[in-house]
Amino acid sequence: MIELKGIRIGYGAQVLVTGANAVFPQSSLTSLIGRNGAGKSTLLRAIAGIGKIMDGEIIVDEKSRFESAMERAKYIAFVSTQRVKIANMRCRDLVGLGRAPYTDWVGRLSKSDNEIVATSLELVGMKEYANRTLDTMSDGECQRIMIARALAQDTPNILLDEPTSFLDLPNRYQLMELLGDLAHNHGKTILLSTHELDIALSKGDNIALIDTPELKLLPTSESHTRNVVATAFGINNLF
Repeated sequence: MIELKGIRIGYGAQVLVTGANAVFPQSSLTSLIGRNGAGKSTLLRAIAGIGKIMDGEIIVDEKSRFESAMERAKYIAFVSTQRVKIANMRCRDLVGLGRAPYTDWVGRLSKSDNEIVATSLELVGMKEYANRTLDTMSDGECQRIMIARALAQDTPNILLDEPTSFLDLPNRYQLMELLGDLAHNHGKTILLSTHELDIALSKGDNIALIDTPELKLLPTSESHTRNVVATAFGINNLF
């Protein structure tokens, strides 16, 4: 579970979001949306602990402070927009990097670590790709491998920044269905940023809308949510 209390974020003197209060519960998929430059990535990075907040408090599974980045990495995983296609790097080796918070000082994987890596690949439907190299795979396949790395990190919370970018429409829906399965059937709290309003509204449990400078948490099951989103984006009719 992730909780925001009175969060204010921005750049220098420019405030993007202020007074944000929200709870993202366990076993839920929430899509973070807003206009370009509204602060979606800034908020995600702040929650992940790799960006700063101006004011407020972020609570992750009842913890507001972590002794180290390694400790935080046991509670929250972050998948960035970066496309990783490293030549000659096998998928299972990249996924194995998710075990870094638990390995010895040389990063050696134990038998149980390797089992977690294999399970993570299987969960995202990439078991048969374990020995493939990243440079031979499509963007959609690489994105699934990055999610597998986050799963191998074995955290209750996963953040993703624009995970559907560069994917074709079928792969966007498939990826959201995968994330929904991880949330609902594997107990993960998943928060992702996206520009895909239709997919966010149809595949997620909640919408976290940055309507500058407010953050509004809206359930997708309620009919008024579409009206609020449409108004924020200046859309006359949002199906």
